[in-house]
Amino acid sequence: MDFVIFILAIATLIWGANFIIHQGEKIAIKLNIPEFIIGATLIALGTSLPEMAATVTATMNGKTDMAISNVIGSNILNISLVLAVIFIITTNIKPNRDFFAKNSSWTLAPVMLFILMSIDGKIEKFDGILLLLLMFAYILFLIKKAHKIEIEEIEEIKKDNNFSWIKTISLLLIGFILVIAGAHFTVESASAIARSFGVSEWIIGIVLISFGTSMPELVISISAVLKGKADIAIGNIIGSNIANITIVIGFSALIRDLPIDLTNQLVIFNLSTMVVATIMLIYITANKLYNISAGISLLILLAIFIKETIDNMFI
Repeated sequence: MDFVIFILAIATLIWGANFIIHQGEKIAIKLNIPEFIIGATLIALGTSLPEMAATVTATMNGKTDMAISNVIGSNILNISLVLAVIFIITTNIKPNRDFFAKNSSWTLAPVMLFILMSIDGKIEKFDGILLLLLMFAYILFLIKKAHKIEIEEIEEIKKDNNFSWIKTISLLLIGFILVIAGAHFTVESASAIARSFGVSEWIIGIVLISFGTSMPELVISISAVLKGKADIAIGNIIGSNIANITIVIGFSALIRDLPIDLTNQLVIFNLSTMVVATIMLIYITANKLYNISAGISLLILLAIFIKETIDNMFI
């Protein structure tokens, strides 16, 4: 029963996030916010909403292991699963600019800062503020450097002349309610699963919750690539990974300190895997290795990550 509740909760979480993304785009366009800002920030932040909701909810409930592992697992899966699938299913990926080579390098900064902040065994409120400032710096970078990002969905929204503030705000509120409710039941059902199987909340967060909350990135990225919008797919993953650490961890740290057990071998392995995945992302984008070989390499990393996690599941 807990698995059924978990699946329904994740579905509700994703459904609510989609509501917020779509209505947020409508409001941004209505207010004449530049398209590239919508594409490079709103889409990426929107697909990070499930991680944020689940992580903040877990933090508020004192389940900090689940909160942190969800973010780490999501960042690993976004690269080793989502990006790998994109490379394998698409034989002709040719982003039309070198912007993403520079953009991807931003993914390493929050990861390294996060690890540095973790050395004392916890992420504190001050650390959270610094992470949020880093996200602000990244947005400034996008505003200064990014070219316009054309998104097919946004073009379709522009054609909609029936914009209504009442309808949009109402749907936006419904989205937030769905996200909050979905996050609550996701965390509670995941905790119940952890107890019933005798595994740690860290394991549940790094595998189950992170996989579920990575689904928006997977769906939106694959959809974008199939429409010939590889820039959007890659940019979505980059922006989402940056947002996961800077905003999700940042806000969670403001709620309460987030302890990290660096004496735990699995925690060290997961952090190391996140670093390796991030470096691989930068290497691939810098050298434009958008091909099946790169996809297979990322899947190998995913296999190592899954095997090590399973080996430590009942320790």
